Amino acid sequence: MSTIQNDTEKDNNAVAGSLSNFIRGHFPLAQRRSLQLTDSLIESGIIDSLGILDVVAFVESEFGVRVEDEDLTPENFQSVAQIASYVSRRRKV
Repeated sequence: MSTIQNDTEKDNNAVAGSLSNFIRGHFPLAQRRSLQLTDSLIESGIIDSLGILDVVAFVESEFGVRVEDEDLTPENFQSVAQIASYVSRRRKV
């Protein structure tokens, strides 16, 4: 594995850890469940449509990433893993 891939993976893991901690701390259902990185946050009821705005605010303040309206898609915000991947991609831009 190259150093760049290794650094990207470490970055994704760090972002995913911070996101998981935030979600567990702010959404009661996440505290009662064993939140997995690939769990669908909205479909499972962990986060509602207003809660996603809290997640967006956290992403913007914590990681310095501006989330555009057109980026608010299930492909980017369905799970912790997808949000972490989105953040990593946006940081490279």
